[in-house]
Amino acid sequence: MLNLGLLCDIDGPIASPVTRSIAIPSIAQDLVRLAGAGVPVAFITGRSDEFVRQQVIPPLQGAGLADALTRSPGRMFAVFEKGAVWATVEPSGLSEITVDSSVALPAEVGEEIRNLVHGRFSDTMFFDETKRAMISVEQRTDVESEVYQEAQARFDDLAFEVLVGHGLGVRHGSRVHADADGAVPFRIDPTIISTDIESVLLDKDRAAERTLAYFAESGELPRRWRSIGDSRSDYRMADHLHEAGFDVAHVDVRPSDGVLEKPYPVIVIEGKIHDEAGAEFLANWVAELGL
Repeated sequence: MLNLGLLCDIDGPIASPVTRSIAIPSIAQDLVRLAGAGVPVAFITGRSDEFVRQQVIPPLQGAGLADALTRSPGRMFAVFEKGAVWATVEPSGLSEITVDSSVALPAEVGEEIRNLVHGRFSDTMFFDETKRAMISVEQRTDVESEVYQEAQARFDDLAFEVLVGHGLGVRHGSRVHADADGAVPFRIDPTIISTDIESVLLDKDRAAERTLAYFAESGELPRRWRSIGDSRSDYRMADHLHEAGFDVAHVDVRPSDGVLEKPYPVIVIEGKIHDEAGAEFLANWVAELGL
């Protein structure tokens, strides 16, 4: 067994934040090489299973996914919506998904947010119809970031009021509203290209825990793990691995947000960010393992 496991955020290190797809062919090729050699590879993302099915799986299949996972079954796993949904990756693609409905927002809240986007923000963003547990609203690819961010701030404030109007406890930055029981079970989480409205129970550490449990079913886990992401929340993958006693380092492909101080190594790919940094990180491991 190769002593390495990978936990990969998708937006940023794997998929370009501009094209929202795998734009560098070597990324798919190296992920397939690693999984085919027996390295457990997991995608841990806030994206939906449909996004991964459409944007991630086809490039992997083009790079030889079926042959790789036939040689090394059970070496690829995906957790979507920050832990609310998950599936194995099989030679034919994603397996049947599992949804944790206990963390889902009420359907009527999703409907009101959808109407808000369509009615007042459709020129800058769109409602993600593929999410099963959280609510996500994303920047249109034809809109400049500065324009989107101005609209995003106004949308986030209005979304907060929608949840309050439905009697839900919600946190948005410094604004907090508790429900009738004094609880705050949901949060509004803006990113550089989207806003997620989600259960406070969902995060990358919960998803990492789910991933390790899956890989442990098929045998001994490697002791050495690397996580890679483009946001501060992605560090939580490495947090969970460190707390569980593994040898871990985290790769930050967008260090301009500020590299966090952690009790494990944090790696920055010098001179490269986003998927260019992700491509170099994967290529280095393929070379080091002689694949």
